Amino acid sequence: MVDKELVKQTLELIRPALQADGGDVAFVDVDEDGMVTVELQGACAGCPMSQMTLAHGVERVLMERVPGVTGVRPSM
Repeated sequence: MVDKELVKQTLELIRPALQADGGDVAFVDVDEDGMVTVELQGACAGCPMSQMTLAHGVERVLMERVPGVTGVRPSM
């Protein structure tokens, strides 16, 4: 089981970089398989590079720092 509080704390480390570009990220949930769902906000919500931000930014950091995280997906 993934520690939701550790996910939230780790997202707080990522947020300043996103906010510097006018965007943000919010934790939504994590499922039993370790898939984290986040909501991209601000400039990130409509950015054509948002998939790259998720994969090479948010997902990479979460997988490095939070045991059990298997991936990250945007909320629908």
